[in-house]
Amino acid sequence: MENGRQPEEPADRKSDDDREEEEKLGAMRAFVESRDPSSKAVDDLVLRRFLRARNLEIETGGGLFLRYLKWRRDFVPNGRVVESEIPNEIEQDKVFIQGFDKKARPIAVAFGARHFPGKQPDEFKRLIVYLFDKLSARTPAGQEKFAVIADLQGWGYSNIDLRGYLGIFSILQDYYPERLGRLFMIHVPRLFFSVWKIIYPFIDKKTRSKIIFVENKVLKSTLLEEIDEDQLPEIYGGRQPLVPMHHA
Repeated sequence: MENGRQPEEPADRKSDDDREEEEKLGAMRAFVESRDPSSKAVDDLVLRRFLRARNLEIETGGGLFLRYLKWRRDFVPNGRVVESEIPNEIEQDKVFIQGFDKKARPIAVAFGARHFPGKQPDEFKRLIVYLFDKLSARTPAGQEKFAVIADLQGWGYSNIDLRGYLGIFSILQDYYPERLGRLFMIHVPRLFFSVWKIIYPFIDKKTRSKIIFVENKVLKSTLLEEIDEDQLPEIYGGRQPLVPMHHA
């Protein structure tokens, strides 16, 4: 290796990998359809995400997908979450959707200091599903991932919600695999790291690799590495106004 560059992978190797994935995708489709006929209505892009999430292991990827189908029927019986199901979460005005990063991934901005644990934890879970569905629907052809900026400025004791935070990552990993492209954690107070130590063991390695804790002194430059200035929110030095998620 010269000048830090990785040698290119041979073209025939790439095609071998592609063929292997296609074969396993076909086998996984047969596996899930034999156990849940409704799987026939699901396209290959969705199945492929679950297969890749389990390193191309057909039965484990298929099992994850089948659990997803059951969860979707039970938790989102009407096919989507609507605003009337998350009124308290919307009222907190804490999640926004605007712009795309340099890889055409839609961006969400969430303000942790505006989140207060409620008496109805399922409403918060529905908010997460609502958000992830919105972001997924905004991904252009050829892109399946989204990016999130989690802004914890002003976050404190009253915002701590361990069950809610664990729920976010559980939903993300089990029901939206291969969807997260990047998670920027910004303006992170010291207190948060005591909570993070509890959450961290429940986050899988693939998801961990997509999380970046950004120091304040390099905030704008770090965000600009992956987001053009005209797509960056105004509050971080860009030119995009924030749009509440339910208006996006």
